[in-house]
Amino acid sequence: MNLKANLFDRKGGPVKINHEEDFAAGRLAEEIISLLPGFTSRPIVFVCIGTDRSTGDSLGPLIGTLLEEKNISPFYIYGTLEDPIHAVNLQDKLNEIKNKHFNPYIIGIDACLGRLKSVGSIQVGSGPVKPGAGVNKELPEVGDIHITGIVNVSGFMEFFVLQNTRLNLVLKMAKTIANGIYQSSLMFPRKPAWPELKLEIGQEQTTTN
Repeated sequence: MNLKANLFDRKGGPVKINHEEDFAAGRLAEEIISLLPGFTSRPIVFVCIGTDRSTGDSLGPLIGTLLEEKNISPFYIYGTLEDPIHAVNLQDKLNEIKNKHFNPYIIGIDACLGRLKSVGSIQVGSGPVKPGAGVNKELPEVGDIHITGIVNVSGFMEFFVLQNTRLNLVLKMAKTIANGIYQSSLMFPRKPAWPELKLEIGQEQTTTN
């Protein structure tokens, strides 16, 4: 849980999308694609942070679980309701990801609290998500870019607020974000496999001859 959405409130900061607006998932997909490196050999890894033990903090693992039900190749997903990534195991999970994937391009996903008028908004932008910010927890920053969902209001008794966040809102936001990531996986440029590349070269040579 990143408790301070305003850590990213700056000129040139993240794009904010209300989860209920028309084509919210499509807009999110376009923003993700605009931030991802094109035609890269780096594995694209989504790290969904949170725990199912707190309603407000369950956004990340809900997204991960919804994405498990979709084919989001060539992307990789970590952090689900069954196998969550949270404060206790975050560093170990990041080490595991970096050992498994060479030089991964990581998208950090987390819930956060913010202003009342921003509740229900999804933010996507450059730079890492900062789990534990606002509660003085020294946790590693996560991601080359970040996606955060503002699930409730900050400023007073944050942990109590998280526990009393409506699951209906969190689930709706998780579905929008998961659909946006799925759509971005369809839009992401894929490098041709070697057999396809050889075939294309052979066709060009035949045409030239």
